[in-house]
Parts: sequence; structure tokens; C-alpha cells
Amino acid sequence: MFPIKDDQPRYSTPYVNGFLIAVNILVYLFQASLDPRSYDLLAHQFGVVPSHLSAFLAGSPRYPQAAIVIPFFTSMFLHAGWMHVLGNMWFLFIFGDNIEDYLGHFRYLLFYVLCGLFAMATQVAVYPHSNLPTVGASGAIAGVLGAYFILYPRARVLTWFFVFVLYIPAWIILGYWFVLQFLAGAAMLSVAQTGRDVGGVAVWAHVGGFVAGLVMVKLLPERTRRTPYAYR
Repeated sequence: MFPIKDDQPRYSTPYVNGFLIAVNILVYLFQASLDPRSYDLLAHQFGVVPSHLSAFLAGSPRYPQAAIVIPFFTSMFLHAGWMHVLGNMWFLFIFGDNIEDYLGHFRYLLFYVLCGLFAMATQVAVYPHSNLPTVGASGAIAGVLGAYFILYPRARVLTWFFVFVLYIPAWIILGYWFVLQFLAGAAMLSVAQTGRDVGGVAVWAHVGGFVAGLVMVKLLPERTRRTPYAYR
């Protein structure tokens, strides 16, 4: 199932959501201009490498504190390929504007970053000794999906499903997506137990981000002077 658009109205301009989409695309354009060696070096320096954090916590002097903390923020704006960045930005474009409208601009930015941090922390906790860099905005965007699941479960999402295009309730689309991420993560754990690095999609970051979004959207207050949505 691939979402095309939702029918949920909004009552303010999604400045922050648009800014996040633009920054992600611009950063990837810079990445795409690099040669393969520089591309890989950038990912290892500004993406989150779980083994670096494990070594830091074990007292290794090899990695300074800044080299551990900064990638948790910069990794949200790096991507592994065109399909990666465009897929992420499409989901953010569809679902992010309504969450920004609900929270307000500043709280939405705070929400997005915190979901991204929690998502990355989940991925690191599951694979603490991995030497592969983890990059992508999908953990933070998973938080946006979790918030949408809570706030607008009955909103209709126009969805491409095999050869059909039809409206499906948001709770089905997003619930199905979350279950797939969880099952994929559980299946990958058996590979990780062999001691090998696990590449591919950081599904546990998706799970962690989604759960963070479920919780935090209820903790952050709705913005004032806002007309209620039709779906509540």
C-alpha cells in the first residue's frame, strides 16, 4: 500500500514541514555530488555508528563526545539514495503538515527532532556493536506517522494498492506499516545474534520513532486559536 494523499484539512501554512523537506533534499543533492569515497566518509562521520557510542561509553578515548552527539542530529538529514530520500519526503509531505498544524511551528520542530533522537537511540540499543552508519529521516518521520495515527485515525488516505486506487482509513495504513516494521525487525534480530552487521533498512528506528510519536503528541499541547479538525 502506497499513500498518495489524505483528505485531512489544515488551517495554517506548514512552514517547518516545508523547510525540513527542502533541507533534506538539498543535503542529499550535496551527497550525490560527492565521489564514492567521500560519500562513504561523510556517512561514517555524520551518520550514527553504534559501535562508536559503545566504545565511548566503555571509556575509549578514540571518539570525543562531540563526535558521538552530533551525528544523532546530522544523521536525520543524510540519505542512502534517491529512492530513500524521495520516499521519506513523500511521507513527510503527506502527513507532516497536519501534525505541524496541530502542534504549531516550534513545537512541531521540537517534536520532529525528539522523535528522530528516540528512533536512533532505539536502533543503537538493538544493534550496539554494529559498525555500519545509520542515516535517514525515516525515524523522525515515523514519529509523525505515530502522531497522525493517534490524532486522525479516521482520516481517509488515497492509496495505491496493487492496481487499485482507493481511500483507506489512516489507522489501517499506518497500523499496517507499523506491524510490518516490527515483524521485519524481529526477523532481523536472529541475524544480529550471529554477531554480523545487519545492513538495509533501520526498521527498529522506525519502531522507536513511531512509539515516540504516539506518546509525545499526547504530551505536547495543541496550539491555541485553532479551528478543530473534522476527524477527532
